[in-house]
Amino acid sequence: MDDVQLKRRPERLPDLLVLSAPSGSGKTSLARVLVSGPGRFVFSVSTTTRPPRAGEREGVDYRFVDEAAFRGLRVSGELLEWAQVHGHWYGTPRSNVDAARASGDNLLLDVDVQGALQLRDAGTEAILVFVLPPSAGVMVERLAGRGSERERELRRRLRTAVDELEEIGRFHRVVVNDDLDRCAREIEDIAGGADAGISPREAALRAGELRRELSSIVETNPRNRDLSDIPTARGAPNSELRREATK
Repeated sequence: MDDVQLKRRPERLPDLLVLSAPSGSGKTSLARVLVSGPGRFVFSVSTTTRPPRAGEREGVDYRFVDEAAFRGLRVSGELLEWAQVHGHWYGTPRSNVDAARASGDNLLLDVDVQGALQLRDAGTEAILVFVLPPSAGVMVERLAGRGSERERELRRRLRTAVDELEEIGRFHRVVVNDDLDRCAREIEDIAGGADAGISPREAALRAGELRRELSSIVETNPRNRDLSDIPTARGAPNSELRREATK
């Protein structure tokens, strides 16, 4: 990981900005801040087979479909990219891109690492931004704070994150989401052509440390170690955070 080289950013700024990150990095919160700001970003509503979480709205947060409908979208070529993540399918409708280009807006894609790399490998003109959490503890805290993640699902997401962090060198820029507003401004600068974000060396060091911490969490006594006892950024065990989330 120490010799990672970030992919060169396109010389001509594209109208697609792609945010990717492991679960718990806060990329969806970043996307909301960017869309509500003055940067003329339009959120790309993904299609998914995942059931809605509390508060999610059809056509605003996601388009919710069953697996047969999703398969039909794939076969008909209506999806720009798609991937199966944590047992559910996610994809980006091509119509989102067409509509944004017609209106002159910058389309913001909030997609998983698999989907972002599909776009890259297909030669899609886009700026790929990898969002890192400040620590493994913060990742677990954010996931536990959702109140919808069971212990087994939490572990699966953290195992996936270990693999996703290996791909950090295939992205154009890497940012650290340690402060939501500051990180959003940094992403706006990147979209505007600035050489923002952390250096390739720092990205490699941070990703390597996160992988070691997450691997330790999920692999050390996996049957006996309870994620609810892992300290978080606030110093409280996750069992307390879960109780707070249900109040």
